[in-house]
Amino acid sequence: MASFETQFMSLGSEVSSVARNKADQIYSALDAFSTFISSKVEADPNMRWPFVLVRDFSMKAEKIAELVGLTSAEFAFIPIVHEEDREGWGSFVMESAPVYYQESLDYAGNNKTVEELMNTTVPFVYENGFDENWMYTGPAEIQRPGVVLPYWESYPFSIPFAGFMLSGFDMLAFVEIANQLPTTNLTQRASTTFVQLPDFRPGAKFGDLIVESQIMQPIIENGKLVGVILVKMPWIDYFQHLNVDGLTDTIAVIRSSCNIGIGSYFNKTNELSYLINSTNADFLGQLDAHDPKYDDLVVSRVILDVDVDESDLPEGICVPTLTLDLYPTKELEASFQTSKPTMYTVVVVAIFFFTSLVFVLYDYFVGRRQRKYMARIKRQDQIVSNVFPAAIRDRLYDDEQKGSKQDNLLDPLGAGAAGAGGAPLADLFLETTVVFADIAGFTAWSSAREPAQVFVLLETIYGAFDKHAYRHNVFKVETVGDCYVAVAGLPEPHKDHAMSVCRFARDCVKTMKDTTLKLEVSLGPDTSELELRVGVHSGQVTAGVLRGERSRFQLFGDTMNTAARMESSSARNHIQVSQVTADLLVASGLSGWIAPRKSKIFVKGKGEMQTYWLKIKANKGLQQSKSKGDMPALNETAELSDNSDRTSAIHSEDSFDLDRVQVMTKTERLVEWNVEVLSPLLQQIVASRARDAVPIDPSLSKKEATIGKGKTVLEEFVPIIPLKRFDAAELSKRSDTMSIDIGEEAKTQLRNYLSNVATMYRDNPFHNFEHASHVTASVKKLLTRIVKVDDGNGLRTWSDKINLVDMAGHSYGITSDPLTQFSVVFSAIIHDLDHPGVPNAQLVKENTHNAQIFKKSVAEQNSVELAWAMLMDKEYEALRACIYNTEDDLRRFRQLVVNTVMATDIVDKELQDLRKARWETAFAETPVRNANLSSDDCKATIVIEHLIQASDVSHTMQHWHIYKSWNEKFFMECYAAYKAGRADSDPSENWYKGEIGFFDFYVIPLAKKLDNCGVFGVSSHEYLNYAQSNRDEWAREGERLVKEYLVRYAEAMAAQQ
Repeated sequence: MASFETQFMSLGSEVSSVARNKADQIYSALDAFSTFISSKVEADPNMRWPFVLVRDFSMKAEKIAELVGLTSAEFAFIPIVHEEDREGWGSFVMESAPVYYQESLDYAGNNKTVEELMNTTVPFVYENGFDENWMYTGPAEIQRPGVVLPYWESYPFSIPFAGFMLSGFDMLAFVEIANQLPTTNLTQRASTTFVQLPDFRPGAKFGDLIVESQIMQPIIENGKLVGVILVKMPWIDYFQHLNVDGLTDTIAVIRSSCNIGIGSYFNKTNELSYLINSTNADFLGQLDAHDPKYDDLVVSRVILDVDVDESDLPEGICVPTLTLDLYPTKELEASFQTSKPTMYTVVVVAIFFFTSLVFVLYDYFVGRRQRKYMARIKRQDQIVSNVFPAAIRDRLYDDEQKGSKQDNLLDPLGAGAAGAGGAPLADLFLETTVVFADIAGFTAWSSAREPAQVFVLLETIYGAFDKHAYRHNVFKVETVGDCYVAVAGLPEPHKDHAMSVCRFARDCVKTMKDTTLKLEVSLGPDTSELELRVGVHSGQVTAGVLRGERSRFQLFGDTMNTAARMESSSARNHIQVSQVTADLLVASGLSGWIAPRKSKIFVKGKGEMQTYWLKIKANKGLQQSKSKGDMPALNETAELSDNSDRTSAIHSEDSFDLDRVQVMTKTERLVEWNVEVLSPLLQQIVASRARDAVPIDPSLSKKEATIGKGKTVLEEFVPIIPLKRFDAAELSKRSDTMSIDIGEEAKTQLRNYLSNVATMYRDNPFHNFEHASHVTASVKKLLTRIVKVDDGNGLRTWSDKINLVDMAGHSYGITSDPLTQFSVVFSAIIHDLDHPGVPNAQLVKENTHNAQIFKKSVAEQNSVELAWAMLMDKEYEALRACIYNTEDDLRRFRQLVVNTVMATDIVDKELQDLRKARWETAFAETPVRNANLSSDDCKATIVIEHLIQASDVSHTMQHWHIYKSWNEKFFMECYAAYKAGRADSDPSENWYKGEIGFFDFYVIPLAKKLDNCGVFGVSSHEYLNYAQSNRDEWAREGERLVKEYLVRYAEAMAAQQ
């Protein structure tokens, strides 16, 4: 066993690495936020500094806080107002404040009115006024010369303080901000200082203090400081969200290279100490609180280092570098097991080594054949044990040894098969309990997934269920599709069969939620929404070996049918038990385990039945469904303890991952999934140039600064994109993709970039980051199903397990170039960035700033511009170096992104006509004279455009439940726009007929094109079949659904009031 010193150094290294990454994420997110604000102002001719209003500031700030894991942070946007702009600033506040107040009140759910807040808003930049007796007299207009920093937008939203809104209060009145501003201005980098203030958190006592790090993020325009984003971050909040497994009783000392500290509560210091654990932290004081005996075990890491040459700064300006030092404690050392070898251990090891050597020699010279024989027997025995219960297996073996005719049961095609004269091996079991557990939502979920992903899900979930079954003495009968069937009470009867099954069912429901949360990071959107629906019934069953080909152990009888009915009439995340099972639990003194269902259910063949809900203790992450009004509330539930020390043993190995996933938001899980999608593609790009690598073009940064300038995104569109051609010699030089490491820096930048992309998506019902991830999943699925039509040989499919590089040359060049694949997936992620929730025609009609610039395809062009501008930021240099390292690759990447995103504008008639003409020419049944249009580049360009178009509406070509869910979200978005006065007509009036037309004239023809081009194999057939099926189902149910949409919209609006 490793020594305590070694173990702590390993733990400390992990903690410090996580802490540094978290700090990088925080500062990167703030830098992106400030860039976003300055870019918006620069692009809007109607805005100039300092007269800037950041729309939906609360929403944007909260998203950033969620993504970087800061639940208690405070954000403020503060412009710098020069003396000549003060009078105009007051007028600007009175004009803009109502918009800001209304947005903030709505987002916070505050019942105050804008009128109330405007009555307390000061129309000038002010400070607190006092008379000669130091009595507060109210706001006093700033008279001193120079700049002021009026408090403006904030999150959480600030309500009136001391009778007045803080909007307009000069923040330079605070000494700490006045001292921090020069550093921020001179370095044009985020500056950090400490502040200790009274702790107003729930549970805090009077006089308790909390330490915060005050971050001042500059907003720069044309090289000048025009504003700041002020963030107060509690260090306790920072440490509580590190989530490092095994972290306990560790002293964390934050050291600053400057003596910093502010406010009347806090003296200047450069040291803060905390006692940190995995999920909590305690402030120890303004000192170094570690035990000197552990000086040699310190693990030190810089968590903030502003790259500034301080020699160029004026005297007195100090730019702090923050260092985190980690030390163990006596308590931590006591919890570690130490290894102290003794002579006895040495002797035992020597004896063991000698004995092992003897057995090795024996096995080598004598036991080789015996071992092979026994291995085969064990494999056969394992196969039989997996199919039959142990008692049945033993009876089969016994019959074989006795020479009975029944020995042929092991050979179902032999003389013992049905009708061959052998007596069936079957019994009647009078007391059993059967459970059916079905994965609700699985069919719809699987329609949007690759086959391998479906099996990963089922194997993971069923594997966990198998462990629960073993622990509770429950026998797994079979899995039928996504339904898991098990029984207790056979083949060896036991009286507690009902209790065992109930415990098993409870553990399965809890495990289901935990497992799907973890798998969402690797399997993508909606995985965490899969839930278990369980039914249980007790009674007699006939069980035995049903002989014939693929003989197996099976159960028959009314108990099986009733248990299946209990499952089908149950609810998500619930376990329904029959009256018979409930009576058995009551007889065992377990009446507290069940709650009667308020209304009886109708069971085919049996009529009405009274059933019961099995109460479940809510674990972290598990929420009871509210779809049924007669379900017990969570606070009515009781724990079904089995007094076992092994209750959580099943997940012990994965507890760190589970804890980490459970504290992540859905957006964070989607970000991680997108990272997992893009990372292998980056590996393939790097692998394609790893050998004989071309050095990075030193002039690339200048070309990055000029690409796309001087014309709109739409003007960059080209009919044909020249792709990288397949070269067998070049392919043979590529490195093994799995051996390529893109580096931690690039992967961190990828994660930060995607996190910032997520924050730039608006909170629309349909055009949001979740929908972008859904589109990405479809793109990934179609890319991995690409095939080629070989003349005379039909379709040749390729498994998604085959590396995409190995498919080079088989899809008009799409799969020969990893950069092409990355570009298409990247475009799917960013294609609706900052979408306003209304169509382009409405934006043009409103004559918005973007509409004035782009004229048409407004939302799509804006998405490309924003995503590209952020990618070009210097903080993503390592990421860009992975994507491209030559000017040719840069231009090809840009062109692919432009064409792919612009293809999602399906309303522009000119672009659609162009695509239609190129398709008909390139994929004509007879060769065409225009060789250029029939070239692989042309075909690849057209296929990419139709791939993204199909993925953008992939919900219409997937399972009915997926289509219905996204259709409702899109309706809600359109209807909300209509209610807000941003649409000319009520969409509900034509939604039903409009969807039918959309299927007939766009979706189904598009699916047929995918099918006819022969590129996407079975996926194209699947998409077409679902499209036609959904069209027919909508024709039957659409009118009713539209009425339900309207009811739910009204209910949602009423709930917000």
